[in-house]
Amino acid sequence: MIIGKEIYKLAKKLWPLNRSLTGYGLRETLKEISYFLPSLKIKSIPSGKKVFDWTVPKEWCVTEAYIITPSGKKICDFSKNNLHLVGYSLPFKGKLTLSELKKNLYTLPSQPNAIPYVTSYYEARWGFCISKIELDTLEEGEYEIVIDSKLINGELNYGELIVPGKSKKEIFLSTYVCHPSMANNELSGPSVLTYLAKWIQNLNKREFTYRIIFIPETIGSIAYLSINHKEMRKNIIAGFNVTCVGDDRAYSFIPSRNGKTITDEIAKHVLKWIDPNFLKYTWFDRGSDERQYCSPGIDLPIASICRTKYGEYPEYHTSLDNLKDVVTPKGLDGGYWALRKALELLEKNKKYKVTVLGEPQMSKRGLYPSISKKENQSSINLMMNFISLCDGKSSLLEIANELNIPAWDLYEIVDKLKEEKLLTTKYKS
Repeated sequence: MIIGKEIYKLAKKLWPLNRSLTGYGLRETLKEISYFLPSLKIKSIPSGKKVFDWTVPKEWCVTEAYIITPSGKKICDFSKNNLHLVGYSLPFKGKLTLSELKKNLYTLPSQPNAIPYVTSYYEARWGFCISKIELDTLEEGEYEIVIDSKLINGELNYGELIVPGKSKKEIFLSTYVCHPSMANNELSGPSVLTYLAKWIQNLNKREFTYRIIFIPETIGSIAYLSINHKEMRKNIIAGFNVTCVGDDRAYSFIPSRNGKTITDEIAKHVLKWIDPNFLKYTWFDRGSDERQYCSPGIDLPIASICRTKYGEYPEYHTSLDNLKDVVTPKGLDGGYWALRKALELLEKNKKYKVTVLGEPQMSKRGLYPSISKKENQSSINLMMNFISLCDGKSSLLEIANELNIPAWDLYEIVDKLKEEKLLTTKYKS
């Protein structure tokens, strides 16, 4: 669990930043990630730019926000919990009665101890979020409201990392960096992807080029596609939207719209062997940036491997989605390794063909014991069964599925046979 602990440290470091679609918190998050990934390029798109059917919003800046009760108590303090302020709230300073104030207060009666996460990106308003328990204690009288914020013609920022490989064909990895103070729904994705990117950069040999992006959800993916979709459609062969990979309650799979891409098949294979009880969702359960990547006319082969899926755990989009009770080093470790195993299999998913006619003589190559013993038979059978399926037509994934074993159980066999020049390879098209 060493890697899970390191990922958890990064998540804790990113926790206090006020992330949104735009602004200081988003830039600072990308800056922190760039310390781990020095080659990450932080780019910008100006407010007001047309991106497909959308327009890049103004940049939201917040200095402070709070409410003073009639008895002088400060509540809904943005500096203590940035979920208290409705995302993209307009500036407001004034005094209101309790009944007037309640029109701008948002709560979650079904979870009375939670601060809900509420945004109003594309309609002008202001508001505060408060737990039902605290709301019920509010006294009658005059309340002072302070929201020191502004919307300016600024920019939308995102991070992009291109890691070249032997082929120009690409594996695409995307995560979002636009939610404040939520652990599984937000911080697990960029934290895990940062460490996956470090691993990818350190690979001695990369068959594929990797396109890795850290963006604000929805508007970020739409804006990125508006710039890059032609190149992406030409080159991307597989990819994952990385989100909700930090708790340790479940593993989940959300397919691409097509449902039958190599990404879908590899994700299902990996999850079958990590957790046979993993939860399978349909395209109609989608809710993150796979909506954009798989949309008609874009049609990228993008799926999602999650721990517990967004919207399927009680703490989702509330202050209860934290780094204490929901996201753990163990959960992050599991999310990291599920995705890493999928990427490793994408790299190794070649079609194999044996180079000799008939069964190769294994003993002269030191691959078969000169004395036959019962205890050696299982590993020998696996090797010979694998060879029997290497006809140049079946990929490693297809062979593993036919043998009903995890693909990674064949990696060492492949390496040994390649070393003895008993296999030729090509990637599955």
